[in-house]
Amino acid sequence: MKLPARVRVSRPPLPLAPALAQAAARLCPQAPAELTAAALAIAGGSVIGAQLHWDGGEAQSIEPAWRGRGIEEALAEILNPPVNQSI
Repeated sequence: MKLPARVRVSRPPLPLAPALAQAAARLCPQAPAELTAAALAIAGGSVIGAQLHWDGGEAQSIEPAWRGRGIEEALAEILNPPVNQSI
């Protein structure tokens, strides 16, 4: 998937570092602090998107200016990679 040049999507280790946890909480305030998985989109040193999973739920949020550029799909794909089906 082609993302804007300055956007990086990654799956950071848990628990999230304090600055990343704060940014994720800003984007997905309904998510608890105890996550089971997280994917973050970063542009210019700022977290612009997050997909967070926890026991019993998940949430995704992208900064409005960055929506519709493939970031939503990239975040979902990094946490739920497509199953490679070979026949």
